[in-house]
Amino acid sequence: MMHLLADWLMLGATFALGYAAVLWLVRLPVYPVRDLVVAAPLNQVAPAQVEYAARRAVTGNFFTVDLDRVRETFEKLPWVRQVQVRRVWPAGLEVSIDEHVAAARWRQGDGEPWLVSDRGEVFGAISEEDLPLLAGPEGSAPEVLRRYREFSETLAPLGRRPRAVSLSPRLAWQVRLEDGAVVELGRDQAKSPVDERLRRFVSAHGELTARLPAATAVVDLRYPNGFAIKPAIGRTEAKSK
Repeated sequence: MMHLLADWLMLGATFALGYAAVLWLVRLPVYPVRDLVVAAPLNQVAPAQVEYAARRAVTGNFFTVDLDRVRETFEKLPWVRQVQVRRVWPAGLEVSIDEHVAAARWRQGDGEPWLVSDRGEVFGAISEEDLPLLAGPEGSAPEVLRRYREFSETLAPLGRRPRAVSLSPRLAWQVRLEDGAVVELGRDQAKSPVDERLRRFVSAHGELTARLPAATAVVDLRYPNGFAIKPAIGRTEAKSK
Protein backbone atom coordinates (compact mmCIF):
# COMPACT_ATOMS: atom_id res chain seq x y z
CA MET A 1 0.00 0.00 0.00
CA MET A 2 2.85 2.39 0.83
CA HIS A 3 4.48 1.74 -2.55
CA LEU A 4 1.12 2.28 -4.33
CA LEU A 5 0.53 5.53 -2.47
CA ALA A 6 4.03 6.72 -3.31
CA ASP A 7 3.46 5.94 -6.99
CA TRP A 8 0.22 7.94 -7.02
CA LEU A 9 1.90 10.88 -5.30
CA MET A 10 4.75 10.76 -7.79
CA LEU A 11 2.28 10.67 -10.71
CA GLY A 12 0.34 13.59 -9.29
CA ALA A 13 3.49 15.63 -8.78
CA THR A 14 4.56 14.90 -12.36
CA PHE A 15 1.24 16.11 -13.75
CA ALA A 16 1.37 19.23 -11.56
CA LEU A 17 4.88 20.07 -12.73
CA GLY A 18 3.88 19.44 -16.35
CA TYR A 19 0.84 21.70 -16.04
CA ALA A 20 2.92 24.45 -14.43
CA ALA A 21 5.48 24.15 -17.20
CA VAL A 22 2.82 24.49 -19.89
CA LEU A 23 1.38 27.57 -18.18
CA TRP A 24 4.85 29.11 -17.94
CA LEU A 25 5.53 28.34 -21.58
CA VAL A 26 2.30 29.81 -22.97
CA ARG A 27 2.72 32.98 -20.90
CA LEU A 28 6.10 33.74 -22.37
CA PRO A 29 6.20 36.73 -24.75
CA VAL A 30 7.49 34.49 -27.53
CA TYR A 31 3.94 33.90 -28.88
CA PRO A 32 2.59 37.44 -29.39
CA VAL A 33 -0.51 38.14 -31.43
CA ARG A 34 0.85 39.94 -34.49
CA ASP A 35 -2.09 39.90 -36.90
CA LEU A 36 -5.79 40.66 -36.58
CA VAL A 37 -7.74 39.93 -39.75
CA VAL A 38 -11.33 41.01 -40.41
CA ALA A 39 -12.92 38.15 -42.34
CA ALA A 40 -15.03 40.27 -44.75
CA PRO A 41 -15.19 43.90 -45.94
CA LEU A 42 -17.14 46.25 -43.68
CA ASN A 43 -19.70 48.81 -44.87
CA GLN A 44 -20.32 50.81 -41.69
CA VAL A 45 -17.56 50.05 -39.18
CA ALA A 46 -14.50 52.22 -39.88
CA PRO A 47 -10.92 50.85 -39.79
CA ALA A 48 -10.13 53.28 -36.98
CA GLN A 49 -12.89 51.71 -34.87
CA VAL A 50 -11.52 48.22 -35.53
CA GLU A 51 -8.05 49.37 -34.49
CA TYR A 52 -9.42 51.02 -31.35
CA ALA A 53 -11.28 47.88 -30.28
CA ALA A 54 -8.28 45.66 -31.01
CA ARG A 55 -5.94 47.79 -28.89
CA ARG A 56 -8.37 47.66 -25.98
CA ALA A 57 -9.21 43.97 -26.12
CA VAL A 58 -6.19 42.04 -27.40
CA THR A 59 -3.89 41.39 -24.44
CA GLY A 60 -1.61 38.47 -23.65
CA ASN A 61 -0.15 36.15 -26.25
CA PHE A 62 -1.59 33.75 -28.81
CA PHE A 63 -2.58 31.23 -26.12
CA THR A 64 -3.76 33.53 -23.35
CA VAL A 65 -5.71 36.19 -25.29
CA ASP A 66 -9.31 36.23 -24.02
CA LEU A 67 -11.49 35.59 -27.09
CA ASP A 68 -14.71 36.41 -25.20
CA ARG A 69 -13.33 39.79 -24.20
CA VAL A 70 -12.32 40.50 -27.80
CA ARG A 71 -15.80 39.54 -29.01
CA GLU A 72 -17.59 41.65 -26.39
CA THR A 73 -15.42 44.69 -27.11
CA PHE A 74 -16.12 44.55 -30.84
CA GLU A 75 -19.85 44.04 -30.25
CA LYS A 76 -19.97 47.39 -28.42
CA LEU A 77 -19.04 49.25 -31.60
CA PRO A 78 -21.85 51.08 -33.46
CA TRP A 79 -23.39 49.09 -36.32
CA VAL A 80 -22.00 45.78 -35.02
CA ARG A 81 -24.65 43.11 -34.58
CA GLN A 82 -22.64 39.98 -33.82
CA VAL A 83 -18.97 38.99 -33.72
CA GLN A 84 -17.09 35.69 -33.89
CA VAL A 85 -13.38 35.40 -33.03
CA ARG A 86 -10.96 32.52 -33.58
CA ARG A 87 -7.22 31.94 -33.30
CA VAL A 88 -5.20 31.50 -36.49
CA TRP A 89 -1.87 29.76 -35.97
CA PRO A 90 0.81 30.84 -35.37
CA ALA A 91 0.21 34.47 -34.38
CA GLY A 92 -3.14 35.75 -35.58
CA LEU A 93 -6.80 36.34 -34.77
CA GLU A 94 -9.66 36.30 -37.26
CA VAL A 95 -12.68 38.48 -36.47
CA SER A 96 -15.96 37.94 -38.31
CA ILE A 97 -18.26 40.96 -37.93
CA ASP A 98 -21.96 40.86 -38.80
CA GLU A 99 -23.15 44.45 -39.31
CA HIS A 100 -26.65 45.83 -38.90
CA VAL A 101 -28.43 46.91 -42.08
CA ALA A 102 -30.56 49.96 -41.26
CA ALA A 103 -34.15 49.81 -42.47
CA ALA A 104 -35.57 52.85 -40.69
CA ARG A 105 -35.13 55.32 -37.88
CA TRP A 106 -36.78 54.31 -34.62
CA ARG A 107 -38.37 56.51 -31.98
CA GLN A 108 -39.62 55.19 -28.67
CA GLY A 109 -41.53 57.67 -26.53
CA ASP A 110 -40.06 61.19 -26.61
CA GLY A 111 -36.44 60.06 -26.87
CA GLU A 112 -33.99 60.67 -29.70
CA PRO A 113 -34.40 58.43 -32.76
CA TRP A 114 -32.32 55.27 -32.90
CA LEU A 115 -32.20 52.91 -35.85
CA VAL A 116 -34.03 49.66 -36.55
CA SER A 117 -32.37 47.03 -38.71
CA ASP A 118 -33.89 44.99 -41.51
CA ARG A 119 -34.34 42.25 -38.88
CA GLY A 120 -36.38 44.50 -36.60
CA GLU A 121 -33.56 44.99 -34.09
CA VAL A 122 -33.13 48.42 -32.49
CA PHE A 123 -29.55 49.68 -32.23
CA GLY A 124 -27.70 52.90 -31.57
CA ALA A 125 -25.85 54.64 -34.39
CA ILE A 126 -25.78 57.99 -36.16
CA SER A 127 -29.26 58.59 -37.53
CA GLU A 128 -29.77 58.70 -41.28
CA GLU A 129 -32.38 61.36 -42.09
CA ASP A 130 -33.33 59.87 -45.45
CA LEU A 131 -34.69 56.73 -43.77
CA PRO A 132 -38.39 56.44 -42.82
CA LEU A 133 -39.30 57.05 -39.20
CA LEU A 134 -40.98 54.29 -37.19
CA ALA A 135 -42.29 54.68 -33.65
CA GLY A 136 -43.99 52.50 -31.08
CA PRO A 137 -43.94 51.09 -27.56
CA GLU A 138 -40.93 49.20 -26.26
CA GLY A 139 -40.49 45.83 -27.96
CA SER A 140 -42.77 46.67 -30.90
CA ALA A 141 -40.06 47.45 -33.48
CA PRO A 142 -40.37 44.12 -35.39
CA GLU A 143 -44.15 44.51 -35.68
CA VAL A 144 -43.97 48.18 -36.73
CA LEU A 145 -41.33 47.35 -39.36
CA ARG A 146 -43.48 44.50 -40.68
CA ARG A 147 -46.49 46.81 -40.95
CA TYR A 148 -44.41 49.50 -42.65
CA ARG A 149 -43.47 47.01 -45.36
CA GLU A 150 -47.09 45.88 -45.76
CA PHE A 151 -48.38 49.47 -45.97
CA SER A 152 -45.67 50.33 -48.53
CA GLU A 153 -46.70 47.40 -50.70
CA THR A 154 -50.40 48.32 -50.47
CA LEU A 155 -49.78 51.97 -51.37
CA ALA A 156 -47.34 51.17 -54.22
CA PRO A 157 -50.04 51.21 -56.97
CA LEU A 158 -50.75 54.85 -56.07
CA GLY A 159 -47.10 55.83 -56.34
CA ARG A 160 -47.20 56.98 -52.70
CA ARG A 161 -44.91 55.79 -49.93
CA PRO A 162 -45.05 56.01 -46.14
CA ARG A 163 -42.59 58.45 -44.65
CA ALA A 164 -43.48 57.51 -41.08
CA VAL A 165 -45.45 54.75 -39.36
CA SER A 166 -46.35 54.89 -35.68
CA LEU A 167 -48.10 52.62 -33.19
CA SER A 168 -49.57 54.43 -30.19
CA PRO A 169 -49.60 53.05 -26.62
CA ARG A 170 -53.28 52.22 -27.28
CA LEU A 171 -52.17 50.21 -30.36
CA ALA A 172 -53.61 52.61 -32.91
CA TRP A 173 -51.80 52.91 -36.25
CA GLN A 174 -50.96 56.12 -38.08
CA VAL A 175 -49.15 56.53 -41.41
CA ARG A 176 -47.63 59.77 -42.71
CA LEU A 177 -47.02 59.83 -46.46
CA GLU A 178 -44.17 61.52 -48.31
CA ASP A 179 -46.46 64.35 -49.45
CA GLY A 180 -47.37 65.14 -45.83
CA ALA A 181 -50.82 63.50 -45.79
CA VAL A 182 -51.69 61.65 -42.58
CA VAL A 183 -53.55 58.33 -42.75
CA GLU A 184 -55.36 57.44 -39.52
CA LEU A 185 -55.83 53.66 -39.46
CA GLY A 186 -56.83 53.24 -35.82
CA ARG A 187 -56.71 49.94 -33.95
CA ASP A 188 -56.62 46.57 -35.65
CA GLN A 189 -59.97 44.77 -35.34
CA ALA A 190 -61.01 41.28 -36.29
CA LYS A 191 -64.02 42.49 -38.33
CA SER A 192 -62.14 45.44 -39.86
CA PRO A 193 -58.36 44.90 -40.06
CA VAL A 194 -56.22 47.93 -40.78
CA ASP A 195 -54.77 46.42 -43.97
CA GLU A 196 -58.30 45.87 -45.31
CA ARG A 197 -59.21 49.50 -44.60
CA LEU A 198 -56.10 50.71 -46.39
CA ARG A 199 -56.84 48.54 -49.43
CA ARG A 200 -60.36 50.03 -49.51
CA PHE A 201 -58.88 53.50 -49.71
CA VAL A 202 -56.45 52.49 -52.48
CA SER A 203 -59.23 50.96 -54.56
CA ALA A 204 -61.31 54.17 -54.30
CA HIS A 205 -58.38 56.54 -54.77
CA GLY A 206 -58.98 57.23 -58.47
CA GLU A 207 -62.54 58.44 -57.93
CA LEU A 208 -61.55 60.53 -54.96
CA THR A 209 -58.72 62.20 -56.86
CA ALA A 210 -61.20 63.37 -59.50
CA ARG A 211 -63.50 64.78 -56.84
CA LEU A 212 -60.75 66.31 -54.69
CA PRO A 213 -57.96 67.72 -56.84
CA ALA A 214 -56.39 69.58 -53.91
CA ALA A 215 -53.76 67.95 -51.70
CA THR A 216 -55.04 65.78 -48.86
CA ALA A 217 -54.28 66.62 -45.23
CA VAL A 218 -55.89 63.67 -43.39
CA VAL A 219 -57.37 60.36 -44.49
CA ASP A 220 -59.43 58.87 -41.67
CA LEU A 221 -59.85 55.11 -42.16
CA ARG A 222 -61.13 54.32 -38.68
CA TYR A 223 -64.68 53.80 -39.93
CA PRO A 224 -65.74 50.14 -40.28
CA ASN A 225 -67.50 50.64 -43.64
CA GLY A 226 -65.95 53.77 -45.13
CA PHE A 227 -63.52 56.62 -44.64
CA ALA A 228 -63.31 60.42 -44.54
CA ILE A 229 -60.88 62.77 -46.25
CA LYS A 230 -59.90 66.26 -45.18
CA PRO A 231 -58.29 68.36 -47.96
CA ALA A 232 -55.21 70.36 -47.15
CA ILE A 233 -56.79 73.54 -48.52
CA GLY A 234 -60.38 74.61 -47.89
CA ARG A 235 -63.01 73.08 -45.69
CA THR A 236 -64.57 70.61 -48.08
CA GLU A 237 -64.62 67.10 -46.67
CA ALA A 238 -65.51 64.01 -48.68
CA LYS A 239 -66.79 60.78 -47.23
CA SER A 240 -66.85 57.44 -48.97
CA LYS A 241 -68.72 54.29 -48.15
